[in-house]
Amino acid sequence: MLAAWWVCMACDAQTYALERVNDSLTYLTLTTGRYTDRVAIHKPVFRLETGDVDGDGREEAIVGIIGRTRHDPRYLKRLHIYKNVGGRVRPMWMGSQLGGILEDFRFINGQIHTLQSTTDGRYVEMTHRWRKFGLGSDSIIQVRDEQFNNSIPNNL
Repeated sequence: MLAAWWVCMACDAQTYALERVNDSLTYLTLTTGRYTDRVAIHKPVFRLETGDVDGDGREEAIVGIIGRTRHDPRYLKRLHIYKNVGGRVRPMWMGSQLGGILEDFRFINGQIHTLQSTTDGRYVEMTHRWRKFGLGSDSIIQVRDEQFNNSIPNNL
């Protein structure tokens, strides 16, 4: 009986949405055919993307936040990934850094494309895929001296 229920849960359509309360409180809401759940994000949020990050056939929420971590006290843009686990929003990965300084990101064709700046003032566009735990860098697409108008082109 439990297996049948899980299969049905995997079949429910799902959507993620952001509800901004103020600068330092945003709710990430998961709505399925049966459930609505939300989790509080107590940091400024600059972007929400969705896509099947880990290849399990279900979309995850990729949230860009601005904050510091236990390992890095600087207020920087960072990625958090959330997953639908039985109709509940659960953190899958709370990234502190991807290599460079995150400027922006998009989910395109099964990969997370990031625009990162370097300490020498250059900008690097990279692709990342889910590994067993966390994101691994796949490739460097391009390196530039300018910032792509502050975002990754939408037409990649």
